[in-house]
Amino acid sequence: MKFSSTQIPYSETGLFSPLVRDYIQSKTSALNYTPYAPTYQGVEAAIAARANFKTDRQVLVNVLQKQYDVLATKATIANQSSTNTIHPAVKANIDLLAKDNTYVVTTAHQPNIFTGPLYFFYKIIHAIQLAADLKVKYPANNFVPVYYMGSEDADIDEVGSFVLGGTKHQWVTKQTGAIGRMKVDDALVALMQNMEGYWSVKGAGKTALEVLKQAYQKGNTINEATLALVDAYFGQYGLLVLQPDDAALKSLFIPVMEKELKEQFSHKAIQPTLKSLASEYHVQSEGRSLNLFYLKDQLRARIEKQGDDYIIVDTDLRFSQEEIIQELHAFPERFSPNVILRGVYQELILPGVVFIGGGGELAYWMELKNVFDESGVHYPVIQLRNSFAIIREKQMAQWLSLGLTLSDFFKPILDLEVLFVKKHANDSLSLTKQLKHLQDLYTSIKEDVIKVDPTLGDHAMNLAHQSEKKILELEKKMIRAERRKEAVNIERIHAIKQSLFPMNSLQERVENIAEWVGDYDWAWVEAVMKHSNTMEHSFTIIDVSA
Repeated sequence: MKFSSTQIPYSETGLFSPLVRDYIQSKTSALNYTPYAPTYQGVEAAIAARANFKTDRQVLVNVLQKQYDVLATKATIANQSSTNTIHPAVKANIDLLAKDNTYVVTTAHQPNIFTGPLYFFYKIIHAIQLAADLKVKYPANNFVPVYYMGSEDADIDEVGSFVLGGTKHQWVTKQTGAIGRMKVDDALVALMQNMEGYWSVKGAGKTALEVLKQAYQKGNTINEATLALVDAYFGQYGLLVLQPDDAALKSLFIPVMEKELKEQFSHKAIQPTLKSLASEYHVQSEGRSLNLFYLKDQLRARIEKQGDDYIIVDTDLRFSQEEIIQELHAFPERFSPNVILRGVYQELILPGVVFIGGGGELAYWMELKNVFDESGVHYPVIQLRNSFAIIREKQMAQWLSLGLTLSDFFKPILDLEVLFVKKHANDSLSLTKQLKHLQDLYTSIKEDVIKVDPTLGDHAMNLAHQSEKKILELEKKMIRAERRKEAVNIERIHAIKQSLFPMNSLQERVENIAEWVGDYDWAWVEAVMKHSNTMEHSFTIIDVSA
């Protein structure tokens, strides 16, 4: 099996907002909201600045060692063996984090069950490849890839679903609260059996399937299952998985959370940026006046300030300021940052220099520079994650035989139909020349009639507009007639477009790894790694051929 790739500039895809497009093109209007450009020069500046922001590396190392020790212990029990240990590349990178010249390339994502959509993998692969690339470029430093697990999210509809063969499967559970604290139950085991059946039909990827089955043992938390799964797939590359829902890590964040409870500083800090952004771009997230959640057992609810008290929304819990500060210091794990403070927490506990995120993530991070500054936390280079589309050999051959280019993949389907029909019609389907003649004719008529009566000029122009409209309608009818003649090829265009954009969305936002690992085993993952960009900004189309 061969995998080749073609890079399409993001500017030709129409996929991203003006803010993100301007940022990756290093336009000043967007760079005003970040300290660094998304370039090697920006990374170099971030490395130099990061030394001025201290990270409690020992706490971080201890937490990671504890989490991986739990992983190894559970694997030993599941396999009834005593040979399960931390992967040497993972252990080496944990040890490296104790050194002041070690920095982190981070990507963050919720713990989607069974990895969810493909870009879960793409984010992680980007972090792995960029960390390796930076080590070559800056050998005096060490760079560790980290998957920061967004385990405190509570959106079960999104995190608890996946798509197989065009069908969406949803985990229906009575559990509530933070997704990472939920446990694998009978309903989730039944969903896994659906995936097992699908994968067994595919034929390849049996090793990946076994990993999934070992990870999602009944009773494991989603935190534990996701750590086991991602480590089994990517531990060999030195990827570290960090579960931030940890009392020791949260204790490091107490000063920022206390400041938020007392002053609600984050909401105030983003207001000047939001005002400035709104003058040029779309504002992504305005947050709330108090940007913390309260976590306890199966509860995840917003904290709001009412008068002098703090209430936990949709509960009877109420604290005075003194009481909630006492609760924070005694149980920091019961407090959770929302989207406005989440990045600050991430970069406080990790010695990060680059954060990899999607277009939406970058947009809201660009609102947060003042929040980082007021928290005394380093703001990293933010890098747009890699995007891929995978196309099989037969589809690629058909597409090119239709006279379409790879950039044409991103055009709306109706535009593609018109483009194809106009390219292949034996006769001209454009009445542009005739329309120009008509416009000239009516201009001449107008000039003549206003000599007789100036008020007739408007009437002449109204007739011109009506005639132009009828000519354009006639042109559309000609195109529709030609489209009917090309029905077979039009259907082929639809089929290929649907393959790359299932459910009218990007392939990477819908399909699960089972679609591709099931066909091509781990060679598919290695191909994505091989063709992954690091600091470049382009969409990658991977062509699979025999």
